[in-house]
Amino acid sequence: VQLQASGGGLVQAGASLRLSCAGSGRTFSRYAIGWIRQAPGKEREFVTAISFSGGATYYADSVKGRFTISRDNAKNTVYLQMNSLKPEDTAVYYCAARLSAQSVFSGWSASDFSSWGQGTLVTVSS
Repeated sequence: VQLQASGGGLVQAGASLRLSCAGSGRTFSRYAIGWIRQAPGKEREFVTAISFSGGATYYADSVKGRFTISRDNAKNTVYLQMNSLKPEDTAVYYCAARLSAQSVFSGWSASDFSSWGQGTLVTVSS
């Protein structure tokens, strides 16, 4: 599966953004999709994921309650709604896919995802 992320931009703290991850191919609905971000000079952070069916989700503590991941398999698209953005959310956001029928994300990390999109930059000013 090939992925393309979009929707990044420059916003002020407290604002909202919605990222999209568009996938190609008829097998998109078989993949769990995750968002991983990388800030300048920092390691990658596994932020959120959604199961192949959309029935299960995972959020890192750093974004829990502010970010919401969803998917529309009919449109081969995953969305990341980001609210109450903070300067520390500034990063390049990548969407990535993992072929998985699991609905639990225990032990998952960024390295478990096999297909990655090109990334979209989110900058949050204070």
